[in-house]
Order: sequence, then structure tokens, then C-alpha cells
Amino acid sequence: MSTPTGKDIDGKSIAAAVRAELTEKLSTLTSDDSRPGLAVMLVGVRKDSQTYVRMKQKACADCGMLSFLQKYEDVDSVTEEMLLAKIGEWNDDPKVHGILVQLPLPPKIDEAKILEAVRPEKDVDGLHPDNTARLFNTATHAGNAKLNWRDFTSIPFHIPCTPQGCIELIDRIGVEMEGANAVVIGRSNLVGLPVAMLLCHRNATVTIVHSRTRNIEEVVKRADIVVAAVGRAHMVPKSWLKEGCTVIDVGINSVDAPGTKRGYRLVGDVDYEEAKEVAGWITPVPGGVGPMTIAMLLRNTWNSWRRATAVDADAAKE
Repeated sequence: MSTPTGKDIDGKSIAAAVRAELTEKLSTLTSDDSRPGLAVMLVGVRKDSQTYVRMKQKACADCGMLSFLQKYEDVDSVTEEMLLAKIGEWNDDPKVHGILVQLPLPPKIDEAKILEAVRPEKDVDGLHPDNTARLFNTATHAGNAKLNWRDFTSIPFHIPCTPQGCIELIDRIGVEMEGANAVVIGRSNLVGLPVAMLLCHRNATVTIVHSRTRNIEEVVKRADIVVAAVGRAHMVPKSWLKEGCTVIDVGINSVDAPGTKRGYRLVGDVDYEEAKEVAGWITPVPGGVGPMTIAMLLRNTWNSWRRATAVDADAAKE
């Protein structure tokens, strides 16, 4: 019988470290007027969305940020105009440095229209088309300023939180991305494509595989770094993985667990128990990528505040 060898990537501890760093940076602020502020819009009464929003508000309070919440519980009466008007208020509010629209929105609401109404500089989810376009600009032509992709706090626009968290995990465990073969399983706009681009910015050789990829096992088997973001429980067995590879499992899937209190348990896209026998590093589910999403949201809000207050300071000197 094989003995598990892979080391867990402790997302909880790493996220806590990021939050502690932000708390220390903000500890000298004495006035609420000078603190970073995150505004969250919640439409409907989905229990999971309500839980996520509470977690974000608590995380803000814990590290010394302000949070503002606008709830629209009556889905029947809410209109796009109401949501757009509130976003417009937040766009113009100097106390709000980040705006997050909790997804999903009700089917009758044009999600893209709402997200695009958020000013790119306050789009701490990194979902505005302007931020997406800047992420996908490799700036390889002569005359273009090079960005330091080893330091997310230096990037002058917002990067989606979960993909950013994946890269942060790899950095914090000391795995080098430059020159590595990286395979991203999944091509969603929320995770797959942005994380592939971030790996590319770190000079990895990146392959994206999906449901139409031929010989997917052979492709994944060549990877030094595997990011699984498909949403299919235990899709990736250990036979797909190269000995010693780093596995970042973004998937969160429910599977039946008779006899347990909830009747189900959460698992990733990778068969964790099997994969641990061959991987060098691996994120557990839960406790791996998940905690990093809120940590990166807080850091994006801090970055937005830092850029905004720097601009205000420069303006005051003129």
C-alpha cells in the first residue's frame, strides 16, 4: 500500500498571514475617514450568499477596514435601475474603495451590465472588462512598461481574487513557476483563463485543457504545476499526475456522505487521497484555495485605497 507523501498547502494559515500583514499596515490609522472601505451588494436571500457576505464583513472588521452593505431581499421588486443607482453612489463615494456585487444575481438582472457599471479602479473582484483586458496584456512589445508580477501589490489594476490566491499559494510554499510546465484544467472566465494568464506572466509554459482536449491524461501528466478548476468531483485521479508535482485544487463539490450530520461532504476536482501519494504539494478541500479568496479581496481593497489616497495626496500638493 502506498504511503501518502504530498505536503498539504495550508490555505487557512497562509490566508491568515496575508490578513495579519494587512492588519499591521492599517494599525496606525486612527480615523474611520482614512480607512479602506469595501461596499457589498447582496440581492436575494440565498443562504450561501448571505454566509459569504457575512464572512467578508467580518474579515474587513478584523483587519481594520470599513464595510458597507446594501441588501435587496425582495427579488420581485428589485430592478436593474435600483442596482445601477446604488453602484453610481458608491462609485462617487470617497469612503468606498472597493465594490463587490455578490454573485449570482437573479436571472432577470443583466449581470454583465451591473458588473460593468462598477468603476474599474473600485472593481476589487477584478471582473470589469477593463481589468480583464489589462490582465491579458503581456506588454512584450518595445516601449511598454514591464510589470512586476512577483509583487501583486505593485500591479496598478485589480486581479480576480481566486486566481490571485492560487498564485499566492504557490509563491508562499516556494515553488518556482518560471520555466515550469503548468496545466490548467478548465477555461472559465472566473478562474481558468485568468489563472492561466497569471502563470504565463510568471514565465511558466502554460497549457489549458478542457472537455474537448484529446489525451487529457497525457497532457496533465507532463505538468509540474496543476490547477484544477472544473467543478467535477474527483475528476483528476493520481494516474494523471507527475511524481512531485504541485496541485492547486480550486473545485468545491458536494458528494453524498450517508451517516454524517449534513449528509454530504465537500471534495475537490482532484481525488485528494490518491493524489497525495504522488504530489509534492497539494491543497486540501476545504481549507486550501477557499480561504485565500477573501484574503485577496481584502488585499485588492487595500491596494485600491492605497492608490486612491496617493492620488489625493498628490492632488493636495498641487
